[in-house]
Amino acid sequence: MSKNNEKLKRIGILTGGGDCPGLNAVIRGVAKPAHDQGLTVLGIQDGFEGLVEGKARQLYNTDVSGILTIGGTILGSSNKGDPFHWPTEFGNEIKIVDKSEDAIRHYEGWNLDALIAIGGDGTMHISKKLMDMGMNIVGVPKTIDNDLYATDQTFGHDSAVYVVTEALDRLHTTASSHHRVMVLEAMGRYAGWLALHGGLAGGADIILLPEFPFEWENIYDKVIERNMMGKRFSLVCVAEGAKPKDGEMVVKAKDIRRTDPIQLGGIAELVAKKISDNTGLETRYTILGHLQRGGSPTPFDRILSTKFGTYAIEMAIKKKFGRMAALKGSDISSVTIESAISKQKLVTKKCQAVQAAVAVGIGFGVDL
Repeated sequence: MSKNNEKLKRIGILTGGGDCPGLNAVIRGVAKPAHDQGLTVLGIQDGFEGLVEGKARQLYNTDVSGILTIGGTILGSSNKGDPFHWPTEFGNEIKIVDKSEDAIRHYEGWNLDALIAIGGDGTMHISKKLMDMGMNIVGVPKTIDNDLYATDQTFGHDSAVYVVTEALDRLHTTASSHHRVMVLEAMGRYAGWLALHGGLAGGADIILLPEFPFEWENIYDKVIERNMMGKRFSLVCVAEGAKPKDGEMVVKAKDIRRTDPIQLGGIAELVAKKISDNTGLETRYTILGHLQRGGSPTPFDRILSTKFGTYAIEMAIKKKFGRMAALKGSDISSVTIESAISKQKLVTKKCQAVQAAVAVGIGFGVDL
């Protein structure tokens, strides 16, 4: 399967996991240089679902022209398409089966020499397993959560931070007008980068993160103190995975069809109710949800995605398989996919953004 002694002729590209701004920019960054090198580019539809089910189409230069600024992905995506965790209906019951052999069969049937897999932690874990079965894969790190290890930043994160920041800017004016506490819930799952960076940029007074389980009294004291100082409103930016000390994350739903069945959501409502009940301050909450995934990528993400894409096809042509493009400082280099998934990148107390937040008086619901 490896064809390591042959010149690269046909590559596949897929976008796995949740969508985010910048995916099309990466597709463009891969396909245009590939076409210039005379390669055939096959776009696999709906992430790994397309690899299992045999859904793909050839991408021509016209397909990737004019897509730099467009959000989402022209190939479609899915976070339920894990070949090793494939939901199948048996009567009224859903069972999980292994469809990885189908993925291999289509890879070989399409006569691919390599696959460019664009995605986050889940995509890279799947890629590692498929590599062990013989596939030639190059990874590109994508996730608004920014929790993929071995790269300074993933594309999509900056665009999502912009959405959180703008939402806080808008909540700021209505909070100050009505003298309310406004609680904004950001995505991020088990990592707090999105809430941290969005909260810092949007002037949040309190930021609650999964990495720092919070104390209720600490939050109450903060908003009451602000109120007594004449600051008659407060902004709270809470990550969906945040939880109180000795408490649990708020789980919205569970879906066994996903590799990680837990769907988080609802912590903002809980925080708002507790603040209102225990301080007497009028409180409202907003859950941004999938607004953070949509829309056009920021200039930073357009540039980063293009650099990732062009570097990825360069790695593929040089047969540097099993590696992922990674941002180190201002330059793109590569790391092994294995190292990228060795652990999750989480916020720490020593993080400079955390230290800057503390220095300007932002609370984290716990003494840091």
